[in-house]
Amino acid sequence: MGRRRARRTALQVLFAVDLTGQDLRTAFDDTVELVGTPEPDRRFAWELVEGVMAHRAVLDAIIEKYSEQWHLERLACVDRNILRLALYEILFREDIPNAVGANEAVELAKRFGGPDSGRFINGILGRVLEEAPRPDFA
Repeated sequence: MGRRRARRTALQVLFAVDLTGQDLRTAFDDTVELVGTPEPDRRFAWELVEGVMAHRAVLDAIIEKYSEQWHLERLACVDRNILRLALYEILFREDIPNAVGANEAVELAKRFGGPDSGRFINGILGRVLEEAPRPDFA
């Protein structure tokens, strides 16, 4: 449950930063306090947030490529950030199996996204993974 909770925290931080332009560290500190994220989960959540932000340009380019006719700005903020998080795990975290990153993203989409978010996220990630297990975007 710890990593799942950390992913939820990371998503909430990324969402807040994307939506409001809030400072990353402030958004993180506020979110972990608000949702009560335990200390071990905070470390993993911070690694995810930091990683997504460090590779955001690459992640956004991949999302644009595979979302066909949907510009990044037109995607729902939650979907955009779930995709960023999942793609970061798939492309840059060799300690996380691709299937785990994709499945966790779909679960986040079902919980936080709209009625079609799970299918949309699954479709994008499936297409990325079809191209190569670890596509050479990184």
